[in-house]
Amino acid sequence: QVQLVESGGGLVQAGGSLRLSCAASGSISRSISTSSVMGWYRQALGKQRELVATISHGAVTNYADTVKGRFTISRGRGNAKNTLYLQMNSLRPEDTAVYYCNWKFPGNFWGQGTQVTVSS
Repeated sequence: QVQLVESGGGLVQAGGSLRLSCAASGSISRSISTSSVMGWYRQALGKQRELVATISHGAVTNYADTVKGRFTISRGRGNAKNTLYLQMNSLRPEDTAVYYCNWKFPGNFWGQGTQVTVSS
């Protein structure tokens, strides 16, 4: 089992920045960590959950077109490899959503979510 705890959400004006963090804990062996893909997803009110960005243990990244060039996903280094970050710049009102941290391979685990609200 993997537990995920997000932090860093909040209210920001359009054009501003926020940094989200996600700490993974639980039964995470080295072999499990090296096979994992961590990611951020978001769900706006009345909409389906959607991919924001993912990153493998080897730092291969994937971004949704809507956030490319504005958001940067990263993982901690060394012993902090199971910590996930999302640097969000040039935020827009349409980025408003609950942001969820995700861990895959093995398993599929979700955090409780953190609210990001961008005012116009």
